[in-house]
Amino acid sequence: MVSTIPRRLKTSGSRVAAIVVTFNRLEKLKKVLASLEVQTRLPEQLIIVNNASTDDTAAFLEEYRAGFALADRVALSIVTLEKNMGGAGGFSAGMRKGYELGADYVWIFDDDGYPEPQALERLASGYETAVEELGPDVPYACSMVKFIDGSISEMNNPVPTWDWGRLQAKGHTNLVLVTSCSFVSVLVPRWVMELYGLPYKEYFIWFDDAEYTLRITKECPGVEVLDSVVLHDMGVNKGVNFRMIDGNNAWKFAYGIRNQASYRLHHEGTIKYLIFCATVWREMKRGGVEPSLRRRMFKQMVQALRFNPRIDYPQR
Repeated sequence: MVSTIPRRLKTSGSRVAAIVVTFNRLEKLKKVLASLEVQTRLPEQLIIVNNASTDDTAAFLEEYRAGFALADRVALSIVTLEKNMGGAGGFSAGMRKGYELGADYVWIFDDDGYPEPQALERLASGYETAVEELGPDVPYACSMVKFIDGSISEMNNPVPTWDWGRLQAKGHTNLVLVTSCSFVSVLVPRWVMELYGLPYKEYFIWFDDAEYTLRITKECPGVEVLDSVVLHDMGVNKGVNFRMIDGNNAWKFAYGIRNQASYRLHHEGTIKYLIFCATVWREMKRGGVEPSLRRRMFKQMVQALRFNPRIDYPQR
């Protein structure tokens, strides 16, 4: 893809907007903000997206704004959505806000991800190194995501490329080439938003991060920076598979199956869609998922036939 959109190759001297999306996780949000305040490389902007929380988040954010300790160094913006748009809608709104405020990079993460003090500094440095080695088309850098006990976060492992060790072979042992990752901690440059657009807000939750990072790696892979660490406080450190569907989590799987089925069909073709649907059905049966829930998931696969969001560009 040939584009005349300018790339800013250096993160030093650039404006970074940290974007936190939150919904009814006030105590965890407080820990996230505390982690941001002690970064060795502070972002120039902090954008907090309140996804129509129904707890005390709104009141806390007003107090936080009034007493913001970094007001002389970091510009604080609070975006309050009228209704819960899910993680996908929240990230889309936050990235758009960062773009409108002139950020050169957006650093996006969830309200239960606690960046270690050098997370942003090392993430930015790793991105610059990748650009120096691979050229200006590197679309993002993501952090190593660990569970709060220091073990690997089972559900947040990036997908490596076939030549994942290319930069390591050149001596950059903290860098791994990847094709997709989660939104727990990702640094995305401005030109990527202009060229590839924003995440699909219509996805609501699940697979929005995978789709977006796959979309923006069409020309060049992203990079995982292993010494930029974020702790993911997700309760139970488990991966996700279709055998796990039950009455409590079915609503999340419903979004995820619809979104992924839509992606397979509309972006990869009918065969990939059918293979995905067959895989989901097989795994649900093997996992003993209740028949009523299997039927519910089947309806989501059918819904994917007509569910095909359009890309939303921040400059338009």
